[in-house]
Amino acid sequence: MRCPLCQADNDKVLDSRDAEGGRLIRRRRECQACFHRFTTFERIEARVNLSVVKKDGSRVPYEREKILKGLRIACYKRQVSEVQLEKLVDEVEEELLKRGGKEVPSADIGLMMIDRLKLLDHVAFLRFASVYLNPDRVDVLLEELHRARWNGMGAPAI
Repeated sequence: MRCPLCQADNDKVLDSRDAEGGRLIRRRRECQACFHRFTTFERIEARVNLSVVKKDGSRVPYEREKILKGLRIACYKRQVSEVQLEKLVDEVEEELLKRGGKEVPSADIGLMMIDRLKLLDHVAFLRFASVYLNPDRVDVLLEELHRARWNGMGAPAI
């Protein structure tokens, strides 16, 4: 691990703890060159080994970062933290793993994200849904918003 201050790659781990219910390992480190202390988080990389089946039938590897990028765009200038977004993606990944199988339709992933965004932030939900659902008419998007409102979301913050 390189020190963020001096870029030296000689550090000592001072403390290790589980984080996010055991999904991460938090390590407190000290650089042996400049004695700067910093924290790193480790996540199992091969946690989700899935193929995503796109609408056109093509298959691509599941990419956590791609999903997070879309969520960050939807949550731009909203009161949604990176921790909340990470947790949302963790929940979806866990649900996908419980299903079993090696392939998952992209539509399933998108709908799981939409369902969770409804509970997290109304505007982020609207932004994500308007891109993901790609409605050809405004009334289709309004219908989805109306349905969300009656699913316990409350009045949309438009």
